[in-house]
Amino acid sequence: MHSSAVSEATSQNAVPMVRIAINDHEMDVPEGTTILCAAKKAGIRIPTLCFVESLKPVGACRVCVVEVEGVRNLVASCATRVWEGMRIYTNTSRVRRARTAVVELLLSEHNGECQTCDRNGNCELQSLAAELGIREISYRGERARKRLDVSTPALVRDSGKCIKCRRCVSVCNEIQNVGALFPQFRGFHTVIGPALGRDLATVACVQCGQCAAICPVGAISERDHVEMVWAALDNPDNFVIVQTAPAIRAALGECFGYPPGTLVTGKMVAALRRLGFDAVFDTDFAADLTIMEEGTEFLTRLRKKFVEGVDAPLPMFTSCSPGWIQYMEFFHHELLGNLSTCKSPQQMFGALAKTYYANKLGKRPDDIFVVSVMPCTAKKFEAARPEMTASGTRDVDAVLTTRELTRMIRVAGIDFVSLPDEQMDAPMGLSSGAGDIFGHTGGVMEAALRTVYELITGRELPTPDLHVPNLAGLEGIKEAEIPLTQLKPEWSFLKGITLRVAVAHGLANAERLIRAIEKGEREYHFVEVMACPGGCIGGGGQPRYTDNRVRLARIAALKKEDERKAIRKSHLNPQIQQLYAEFLGQPLGEMSHRLLHTHYFMREAN
Repeated sequence: MHSSAVSEATSQNAVPMVRIAINDHEMDVPEGTTILCAAKKAGIRIPTLCFVESLKPVGACRVCVVEVEGVRNLVASCATRVWEGMRIYTNTSRVRRARTAVVELLLSEHNGECQTCDRNGNCELQSLAAELGIREISYRGERARKRLDVSTPALVRDSGKCIKCRRCVSVCNEIQNVGALFPQFRGFHTVIGPALGRDLATVACVQCGQCAAICPVGAISERDHVEMVWAALDNPDNFVIVQTAPAIRAALGECFGYPPGTLVTGKMVAALRRLGFDAVFDTDFAADLTIMEEGTEFLTRLRKKFVEGVDAPLPMFTSCSPGWIQYMEFFHHELLGNLSTCKSPQQMFGALAKTYYANKLGKRPDDIFVVSVMPCTAKKFEAARPEMTASGTRDVDAVLTTRELTRMIRVAGIDFVSLPDEQMDAPMGLSSGAGDIFGHTGGVMEAALRTVYELITGRELPTPDLHVPNLAGLEGIKEAEIPLTQLKPEWSFLKGITLRVAVAHGLANAERLIRAIEKGEREYHFVEVMACPGGCIGGGGQPRYTDNRVRLARIAALKKEDERKAIRKSHLNPQIQQLYAEFLGQPLGEMSHRLLHTHYFMREAN
């Protein structure tokens, strides 16, 4: 193409610019930009409450109102797009009075109990009131009715604290495609929750906790296991061990002033020891184990299809995300057979801790108390599933979110920043880099491909630095093709096949992918799904955030952790090899099947 043609094509595709003025400062911005985004570009902060960058603006709270010349009423800057010649004023007395009145009205009906609320000091409404200089509330009216919903193992809802911002509604419907939460009634009597005033346990809620992560106040939070863990640590009859998921080390530092994406693995281990845990282990170890079991299961399904002619359920879906598992159990009963039978790394670890590790200690399963530190509220539900008792007792006794662990560290008076870096314990503390990347979208698939490809070819995955570029990033659905050539003799039946894989994160994206598969528009062999945007690094129990920059920083941290390890493939982890030699025998063997695999059930809302 000639340069003139390139210029013409570029001009046709370019977004038209419009000239506006914000506080009498003139600037050019792309047509369709919202006032809020234009102001941010100009270095002007407009306070918001209902707005979240990744969600469609609804303009519900009216905190972000601004004055526009020629427009009679104040407009919501988050939901109003600029036009040519628009003149905007963000800090007039009229704007300040309106914002203050809105926040005072919210405070007047907010049954907040700030002194004892777990969001005290980390509440967006509280921070906004301080920013606006509100020292007293002019309006003395009726407060919202307090009703606690503690019906699920993972989440707690407090209607008295709800400010009707609708963030939870947006994330539950737009991002997760679940639809468990809706606004009902009008005005002061508006209620956000399941239809007909029902509890979460009676509707198709997958307990992913994205609502808790995005709530600006304390209206939705995780079910607290902190006191349960303190009690276990205080009991001299318990041998209390802890496992930490990969996403924790990339986010925990944020709670202690570190920038997003700072790796704090060593300090995290040191803090856990000082809290009194008898052993500190790594869920990444169980992630490596998951790859061994799940990779073998996938290859077994391929053998059944291409050699035995059996209609093996393909594509095979990963099963590490409990929110995703519940989504399938509620909405896609027809595809339950396509889920891998592998338990998640959390549950594999719990089963081994109370059998393999207990045997080494000479203890009974009941003597071991297993605590998980997870980025995910749904892990609390998963640990409580009745089938997760392969050791003869509950395999995982308590699950702490990143936020809960932070509270424990602070209560214990531990100076996190000053801690030395310490190492995980043996024998379940060593992991490969593949285990680390389980924490972000695309990581489970990449980890599986590193092992599966090498097992069937005898060679490393032929991608840059073992990464699969097409699976990186925050695009909602990603896919890759891996040609299979130069195979080992026993895998020659796969010669000429191109392995087609896909990755989805956020359940609305998973639903889009499922529909494409069922319609025959897409065909894959292996699919990874994570319930939360960005994968576990964006889990419902992580430090709260509202933009993708934090997600990307956490992803980069886990990739760094992977790349700096000497062992980057799950099947080369010597402690995994030792586990099979001493205890499990072989992947998909009788012992593995009993301890590490499970099945799933059709669920219906009550």
